[in-house]
This record gives sequence, C-alpha cells and structure tokens, in this order.
Amino acid sequence: MSAISSLVPSRFLTLTAHLVIVITIFWSRDNNVRACLPVDFTQEEYSSRDTELIVGLSVTLGMFFIEFAGFLSGVSMFNSTQSLLSVGAHASASVALLFFLFEAWSCSVYWWIMALCSVLPALTELVLFIAVLGFKRKPL
Repeated sequence: MSAISSLVPSRFLTLTAHLVIVITIFWSRDNNVRACLPVDFTQEEYSSRDTELIVGLSVTLGMFFIEFAGFLSGVSMFNSTQSLLSVGAHASASVALLFFLFEAWSCSVYWWIMALCSVLPALTELVLFIAVLGFKRKPL
C-alpha cells in the first residue's frame, strides 16, 4: 500500500474522530461553559457564554461540511498535500478537544483550536475545490 493511498483512510478516520468529539462537546457543554465563568455568575453570563460556545461549535460543523464535501466528491481525496494537512490538523484537534472536554478548559481556548485545526484545512479545501471545479484545473 503506497503512502498516498494510506492517507485516504487516515484522513477519513481523523475527520470522523474530530466530528464525533465536537458532537460530544455539544451534548455536554455545561461543564465547559461553567469553566469560562467566575464562581458567582448570573444567568445572563451563563447564557452569553453558552451561546458563544454554540456558535463556535456550529462554525466548526460548517467547516466539516466543507471538508467532507471536498473529500467525498473526490476533489481532494488523493491530494497528498491536503490529506497530510487535514490528518495533522484533525488529529491535533482531536487530542486538544479531548483535553478541552475532560479538563474543562476555558472557552477562549476553543477558538484557538478551531482556528488552527478546523478553519485552516477547510479554507485550503475550499480553495482546492474552487480551483478544480471553478477553473476546471487538475488538482496539484
């Protein structure tokens, strides 16, 4: 099995693992929202932080849609550069989000994890998707 063909299942598995962890955080976000707040907080502060976390998780799900669309359509499935970037970013995100979930890190940490590990590969996927389908070019 060549290195490029072994990246395809690795990429799919890391994307799926990251997606499962994000969905798990959606279900159990109460502890993470409480970690973002001072000891004596009001209901308005809780609602504000909860909405902030829901928005971040929703944006991440949107990024997953972009990546799965490009990957499953075949546009970037065999692109080794995109696959390596995606595997590295989503594997890192999976580990970081597990710590975020179990250690109840602050909500501001989630935005950094999302920017580096979800937005970056989704933007490169989108650029590749536009280049291939929009300009009818062969992937790099």
